[in-house]
Amino acid sequence: MQTILGSGGAIGTPLAKELRHFTDKIRLVSRNPIKVNDADELFRADITDADQLDKAISGSEVVYLTAGFAYDIKVWRRVWPDLIRNVIDSCKKHKARLVFFDNIYALDSRFMNNLTEDTPIGPVSKKGQVRAEIHRMIMDEINGGRLQAIIARSADFYGIKNSVLVEMVYKNLLKNKKAMWFADATKVHTFTAAADAARAVALLGNTPDAFHQIWHLPTDRTPLTGKQWVELFARLMNKEPRLFVIPNWLLALMGIFIPVFREFKEMVYQYDRDYIFNSSKFENKFNYVPVSPENGIAQLIQELKTTDKP
Repeated sequence: MQTILGSGGAIGTPLAKELRHFTDKIRLVSRNPIKVNDADELFRADITDADQLDKAISGSEVVYLTAGFAYDIKVWRRVWPDLIRNVIDSCKKHKARLVFFDNIYALDSRFMNNLTEDTPIGPVSKKGQVRAEIHRMIMDEINGGRLQAIIARSADFYGIKNSVLVEMVYKNLLKNKKAMWFADATKVHTFTAAADAARAVALLGNTPDAFHQIWHLPTDRTPLTGKQWVELFARLMNKEPRLFVIPNWLLALMGIFIPVFREFKEMVYQYDRDYIFNSSKFENKFNYVPVSPENGIAQLIQELKTTDKP
């Protein structure tokens, strides 16, 4: 049995599609799980409850943790460390291997122009501090030989759910409004395609010698700036590439009225410098070529059109 914790999310859903290439025994766990494949086993659970979580993991060979929580530092501090401890304990109890879907928040911001698996941990944000604690907890278990696990890191990703590019660029251009960007649209920013991330996570979870390591998920390194991402969307959507860059002072003001902007203020450092995510380790190991921005965004727009149809 291969189990996805947080199965209805931006990565959990495409991951379920990819896992069918490896197994027909897939368990989808969330508060309200919905089948992705016909043979999926649905397991309704609140994964923040230790007992429900343990029952969800029982009988699993591989556990994929792809869950997300409200973008609120208070929620993150309250939920994430306890969840990770409970997942680790349950995986050890049931002899399950763990694949944790992670982001770059814990990494040292001085190395944003070439983020690799060896980039040092050095969070500069409160959310990054939470992710650093999670990283330490998992790596301590791996290094102590007590847990078979993988930390699978993604750059900012684009997909139909929880995507900055969709929320701030695609949806605004669709309404003939200006696309929005943070801090500096002249800086390079690489993005992982959610489809690539899901495919790679499934592959890692089913490759025994990939465990006990950190992997950066396949991400095309074409050096597109924020302005160029907007221009790409606009061209593929037949829209005018109008852009508004939100300066830091305005982001702070908007945060007074819009909670997500208040929470995002500490993450602006990811947009005021070049952000280049290096996944060459994965690409070389698996002979994998990430989707290009041109093809990835074209596929995304087509998927969004299909999803938005009544």
